[in-house]
Amino acid sequence: MNDDTPTATTTSATTTAPPVLNDWRLNVDVEKIAWATFDREGESANALGRRPLEELATIIDWVEKRAAEKAVRGLVIMSGKEKGFIVGADIREFADLKTQEQVVDAIKPVNEMLDRIEKMKVPVVAAIHGVCVGGGLELILACHYRIATRDDSTKIGFPEVKLGIFPGFNGTARSIRQAGAIAGMTAMLKGSMIRATAARAQGFIDQLVDSKGALRWAARKAVMQKRKSKPKGWFASLMSKWPARGFLAGKLRDETKKRVRPDHYPAPFALIDLFEEHGGSYDEMKREETKAFAPLMVSDTSKNLRRVFFLSEALKAQAPKGLSWKPMRAHIIGAGTMGADIAGWCVASGMEVTLQDLSKEQIENGIAAQSRLFKKKFRKKPANDAAKARLIADPDGNGIARADIIIEAIVEKLDVKQTLFKDLEAKMKPGAVMASNTSSLKIEDIAAPLKDPGRLIGIHFFNPVAQMPLVEVVRGASSRQEEVDKGAAFVTAIDKFPLIVKSVPGFLVNRVLAPYMMGAMARVDAGEEKEKIDEAARTFGMPMGPIELADTVGLDVCASVGQILGLGNKVSGAAQLVNAGKLGKKTGQGYYTWKDGKPVKSEDARYGNGELEKLGRELVEPLIAEAQRAVDEGVVETADLVDAGVIFGTGFAPFRGGPLHYKTELSAATEELTAAE
Repeated sequence: MNDDTPTATTTSATTTAPPVLNDWRLNVDVEKIAWATFDREGESANALGRRPLEELATIIDWVEKRAAEKAVRGLVIMSGKEKGFIVGADIREFADLKTQEQVVDAIKPVNEMLDRIEKMKVPVVAAIHGVCVGGGLELILACHYRIATRDDSTKIGFPEVKLGIFPGFNGTARSIRQAGAIAGMTAMLKGSMIRATAARAQGFIDQLVDSKGALRWAARKAVMQKRKSKPKGWFASLMSKWPARGFLAGKLRDETKKRVRPDHYPAPFALIDLFEEHGGSYDEMKREETKAFAPLMVSDTSKNLRRVFFLSEALKAQAPKGLSWKPMRAHIIGAGTMGADIAGWCVASGMEVTLQDLSKEQIENGIAAQSRLFKKKFRKKPANDAAKARLIADPDGNGIARADIIIEAIVEKLDVKQTLFKDLEAKMKPGAVMASNTSSLKIEDIAAPLKDPGRLIGIHFFNPVAQMPLVEVVRGASSRQEEVDKGAAFVTAIDKFPLIVKSVPGFLVNRVLAPYMMGAMARVDAGEEKEKIDEAARTFGMPMGPIELADTVGLDVCASVGQILGLGNKVSGAAQLVNAGKLGKKTGQGYYTWKDGKPVKSEDARYGNGELEKLGRELVEPLIAEAQRAVDEGVVETADLVDAGVIFGTGFAPFRGGPLHYKTELSAATEELTAAE
């Protein structure tokens, strides 16, 4: 048997032929096993949209009838895509559901179909290779037995919480029944991906095989032996019973509050409430799930978080498809924190990297600092050792001639950078990308002495490199489009979001952050409490207050950016701190005193929520105004891309959909209120 097609298809005199479908292939082999292969037409990945779900219902109906005739002895559900199983429900169709009633009506037939799968008289086996998340995970949980490959690409998860909802195809009840309350609730609340080996240990997966090619044989055997999954042991089920369930719900609620606020992200708290009230009964949990799910689906939070998802797709689209250039080797010049971390991330993404610096000790320290990243990314020793071997100390720059991309991350001095790139120009191979990680200098100024200034672009990372998803690809006045395209392709190759920006002071992210932070620091100069300012920003939805952020970035860095943008003389308090050597977190003292990496804040301060909300809106006004100017001046191509850049580059409250989207929604709400009065 090969991996893509079943053994010979047969039909008996009493059995009608399998239906011909668009998004699924259904065949029955000589052993009477039905093979349903999901291969959505015209799509690179399988998503459970309306038609695929309707066709799956047709498959279930057909198999039920053939099973009753003894013409089918089992069903295997597989993917026809090379790299993935099912990426969840089709988010594009969510916008069609305008009311809670429409949500309920859309979910009902899907849940009825999954119940039919669960109650099927013959074995139903899911054979999984690649990503299986969201609705895909809910589908396989309705199957009787689940087999997955050990491949690194095979992961499961419930990412729904990132879209402002939770599983709605009865996945709440089935995950808790299968993996237990702790593992099930944790998976749904965190929304993170779970490796196949961990998924098996938790109970989501029943069996692992070594390769995709072994899936079919393992699935056949599971059907022939009528294997059925067994839920986790007595302790896992005990946590769904009262009073343990109430205790667990309280712990989960407390832990979730440390990450997000109920008024910003209601979905995880609604899920905990659902579990606390109904988690003791499988049937009750299924029934009540839809009632709790429907209002979340039509909420503004969910709509805005879905918008953020599509904005991330728009960023990915900045890299052209079909580009023949593929970055395999990178050479990073500058082994300070930023340069070394860029090198480490490139290695973690599969590239070979040579790291150059004038100081051999600096290179050694930079390489050693990547061990934590490698340990996190590569759990197994062979993979970890291979990553370490791909990060090569290169004090003499021997890797320059072989590199597909060279990124400079040295001191922010124009003449030093110009000298470096003049030397690099003669050594680089044709077609290699020449890039600067500058955060303040114009690309065209750096490129001025080059024979081919059109070759230089900016590739601007943010600190910490491993955590920040956005990378600005900077187009200088003379940068060629081909080089910009390759820069964006490189960013996507290392699993980051590229944002193409014009070479202007501050580019986009620093440009919009500076007036926001400077405005907040000016308020401190005027006598407002720094703790109140920071709490107001968090009340609005920012991940960190602007004063704490300034301390984290470094007040000296803030001063430098402020000078570049013409804002440097507006904050006297910050200047005094810098002159006194109090630079923030890195010196242990700035606006705050820092202990164990955290700012020491007054615990006595108490503020009314109304005044915090008002202050929070005022704090972000300079950021929003600067974002609008960035669109008007063509720094970024569209308002949507500005929203995307600010969300992924600054952490701007994702549930608000971006600064310009928020401004538009706020204006519309104000006009509506005025009209009503």
